[in-house]
Parts: sequence; C-alpha cells; structure tokens
Amino acid sequence: MQFKFLKPLGRIISRYKYTITIVVCTAIVVFLDENSFLRRLEYNFQIRDLKAEIEKYNTEYERDSIRLYELKGNPKAITKVARERYFMKADDEDIFVLSDDGETNDNKDEKTK
Repeated sequence: MQFKFLKPLGRIISRYKYTITIVVCTAIVVFLDENSFLRRLEYNFQIRDLKAEIEKYNTEYERDSIRLYELKGNPKAITKVARERYFMKADDEDIFVLSDDGETNDNKDEKTK
C-alpha cells in the first residue's frame, strides 16, 4: 500500500523497455564511455592538427635540406648567408643596415625631457 506510485512506473518501464534500453545505451556510448563518440571527435581534430604540423615540418625540412646542399656545394652561398644573416663583411667594404623600426618624434621628445 505504501508503494502505489511504483505500479504506474512499472507499467511504463515494461511498456517502453526497449526504448529506454536503447536511449540509455546510446547515452552511454555518446557521452559517458571512455571511448565515447565525443572523445573520438576530439581525437580526430587533434590528429588533423598534428598531420598539418607534420606537413609543415616536412616542407621546412625539405627547404632546409636544399639550402644545406647549396651551402655545401657553393662557397658564394656561404658568403651570402654570412652577409645577410650575420652582417659579416669583407675587409674593404662598409655595411649600412637600414631599419623600419625608427622611433617616432614623440619618443625622442620624451627622452630629452
């Protein structure tokens, strides 16, 4: 007599037992499982990002390999790199470095005050 509310609940469960089972199993597979559908999507996004990064590093490696082969075979290429990157010069020449990072007039006025 105390559990009158269980009788209609039992009828609902017995009537829709397959639907309830399918909904619960689907919820477990999609959300709660260790290998859930959401985690698989997340892993697929990570894999896509990592493949793009691998491709970037492969192209960078190929470019650097070509550059290294060029440097090993051509002494003029070594001097070109030394001049461009490290601002080295020959004994009889002067180098002028032009920069676009010039200070504005406002900054010069503040420093003199």
